[in-house]
Amino acid sequence: MKGLYCRAGVSDAEPKFVIQETVLPDVLGSHQVRVQVKACGLSALDLKLLDDVGIQRDLIPVGREVAGVVLQVGAKVSFFQPQDEVVGILPLDSPCSGLCEVVDIDEHYLVQKPEKLSPVCVAGALRDGLSAYTALHTHARMAAGHTLLVMDGGSSFGLMCIQLACYHGVKVFTTSHTPQEHTFLEQLRPSVGVQDPLVAKVIPVYKDQSELMALVMEETGGLGVDIVIDSGVRLQEKESQETKLLPHKHDIISVLGVGGHWVTSHKELQLDPPDCRLLHLKSASLTFLNHEVWTASSAQQGRYLHILKDMVEKMSTGVLRPQPEEAVPLYEATVTMETVQHHKRKAVVQL
Repeated sequence: MKGLYCRAGVSDAEPKFVIQETVLPDVLGSHQVRVQVKACGLSALDLKLLDDVGIQRDLIPVGREVAGVVLQVGAKVSFFQPQDEVVGILPLDSPCSGLCEVVDIDEHYLVQKPEKLSPVCVAGALRDGLSAYTALHTHARMAAGHTLLVMDGGSSFGLMCIQLACYHGVKVFTTSHTPQEHTFLEQLRPSVGVQDPLVAKVIPVYKDQSELMALVMEETGGLGVDIVIDSGVRLQEKESQETKLLPHKHDIISVLGVGGHWVTSHKELQLDPPDCRLLHLKSASLTFLNHEVWTASSAQQGRYLHILKDMVEKMSTGVLRPQPEEAVPLYEATVTMETVQHHKRKAVVQL
């Protein structure tokens, strides 16, 4: 049985992705489930995170968001039985690649997959959906009537945040990075006479980044928003090609309302004393979004499974409509993963 693995480079060398033979244990663990994988989502590997939590291997398994069918269950498994369709995310320390035909996974990392939800759809959206739930429910404690600014709403993560927030009656503002994204996001705005909560304003930062703060404050009557979710932050005033569309940290703090929540994906965020002072004056909070904590620790396993179950149910009913990912065959997995790693994009492999 073959799987996709990453051979991490030495120092600054580029990681290499290779297909390797792998063998499952003869004996299935008492709480484990053996799953035949139908589809696997590919996301960029965070090698620094793996090193930080002490996971050091010559070959790192690639592909952790899986959807498939249960083949066999351990002696003490109570949630599943053979032929059940399941979805889940393999833990950080899993020895299995999600691109293997069959994987062993603890039952506490899996939930039932609704019948009408395709394996490709759910495998491609699992990570972004989990991140959106973590940001909005766990960190920001969103509620009906709140106002939310989602940076880069055209991304798969941004779109999940928008749809989840709209479902809960939150007024959403978002930014677009390209004319194509702007046109797409404008379609999410309400038509004349429609009262359903949708995207209230799309801000085209690709035209003029400096207008972000003024437009948000104008739309909120000078009060600012209750929640900001970023997809990266610019720490310096000087712009590079990679960061020119990212908001400056001071702009984010400035558009927060009193008691607001800023949820950031920036792993190495640095705040200067004036930034902290402004957060203090607003009694605002800052939290770091790291969805990997759910599988890295079992402290809140029940909440994690509740999130996964609710997320796939909302996908099956059309509340959450992830951007469709075109599935690639297994023989293209190595080249596809190199593209994913370099451009921080997503992909789905159909087995």
